[in-house]
Amino acid sequence: MKIGVLSDLHIDTNRKKLKENETYAEILIKQIKHQKIDVLLLAGDISSDYLESQKFLDEVTQKSGIPILFVPGNHDFWSIKNGETDTKKIYQFFKNQPNNLVDQPYILNDDWAIVGNPGWYDYGYGDQSKYTEEEFNEMKLRFGVWQDKRYVHWGKENKQVAQWMLGQLESDLQSVGERKIILMTHVVTHPRFVVPLPHKIYDYFNAFLGSSSYEKLYQKYPIAYSVMGHVHFRKTLVDNQINYICACLGGSKHWLTKDPEAEIVNALLTFHLPE
Repeated sequence: MKIGVLSDLHIDTNRKKLKENETYAEILIKQIKHQKIDVLLLAGDISSDYLESQKFLDEVTQKSGIPILFVPGNHDFWSIKNGETDTKKIYQFFKNQPNNLVDQPYILNDDWAIVGNPGWYDYGYGDQSKYTEEEFNEMKLRFGVWQDKRYVHWGKENKQVAQWMLGQLESDLQSVGERKIILMTHVVTHPRFVVPLPHKIYDYFNAFLGSSSYEKLYQKYPIAYSVMGHVHFRKTLVDNQINYICACLGGSKHWLTKDPEAEIVNALLTFHLPE
């Protein structure tokens, strides 16, 4: 069984790189078929509008003919065009979709399951000795603002959201029994996937890239693969026999070429599971 992994497509902000009549859905479908992928995992940030993200998911699912499994990223919770200000309502919208993994782990076979949740940031990768929790709650450093401050509205502090999602993850991990697990989150869950400290900017902004409290999951559950996004890295790491994968398309300003298809081919990672 061939598993494909991709994240952070940002199809709206990257749209200007497309040729006339070209779409990211068509590029991705072409690669799914060309590479003979059986299941595709998308680790969030398809776009900065929840309805546009779901439309993309529906199209790729219908035209590819394979399971497309998804966890929303922070940008997928945005609703600038539609004016939706209740993020919990958007979360529930995604939760009700058949390709969303939250509260519905995907059982591949008797030996493997896929468990997913967006996750949220708990400030654990920021410099706790330099900044207080109150300062992290401001989500602003000098003239730089973490944009979720403007566009995401949970009605509670970020650390509370992170713990709530951690609890959901644990419940889903427990539900799949003794199967080996592919875990998918949007936020990163390993310190090697944030910017090394000290750093004059990321001493602060690393706080919004991942959750150090999620690291305990790897000691408690049989996680073999950990799929992440959010940081726009293309990086893999094997640590304690766990395969960590971050396969982000990311923003076009970080691309090595000007060709969206070449960049998707470069970002898309695959691995095989025994049947």
